[in-house]
Amino acid sequence: MSRPARLIAAVALVGVLGACAQLPRHDIVTGPTKAKPLPPPTPASNGSIFQAAYNKPLFEDRRPRQVGDILTVVLNEDLAATKSSGSNASRDGSVGFSPTAVPDVLGDWLGDQTTDLSGSNGFQGSGDANASNTFTGKITVTVMQVLANGNLKVAGEKRIGINQGTEYLLFSGVVNPRMISADSTITSTQVANARLEYYGDGYIAEAQHMGWLQRVLLNISPL
Repeated sequence: MSRPARLIAAVALVGVLGACAQLPRHDIVTGPTKAKPLPPPTPASNGSIFQAAYNKPLFEDRRPRQVGDILTVVLNEDLAATKSSGSNASRDGSVGFSPTAVPDVLGDWLGDQTTDLSGSNGFQGSGDANASNTFTGKITVTVMQVLANGNLKVAGEKRIGINQGTEYLLFSGVVNPRMISADSTITSTQVANARLEYYGDGYIAEAQHMGWLQRVLLNISPL
């Protein structure tokens, strides 16, 4: 094999190893995060005050209820879990044998023998595990779909460019419109099937990742 061919093969091998060593990022929030509002129906001129095509009740707050409406989700996630376990077991035993009188047929040999056995076994183990997760903030989402039971499927994203990197915040879930407050806000703890994703890119985020060669060596290391 010629030298240029060997060089190309080496570069290809390095690229393959680098691609295999990359840690894939699995998207938590999938699907679109924005939707256009539905076109309004053609109003029917059936009265000067009451219109049959008007779908907003007169004595009700203007809360999100249609595709394209927006509401604000107050992120207030504070999760903590603690687990502790322990066990203790022990066992002791002893056996003694010291004959004081033996038949003459056995002679003095058995009378001089003594037996003393003892043993013990013990086990003790314990384990602890702690986890804590806190996330606060706000994100405004869009109603993507109105389900058959009236619940709202919402999704939204927020992008913030900082220097040479971008921070991404994505959210999706299902909201009961009755839980939406008058100012069109709802806490994230009241959202069903909530999915929250926060990540960033750029050289600052890249500096926090292990190099591809280190990841390759970590994967093949037997230790």
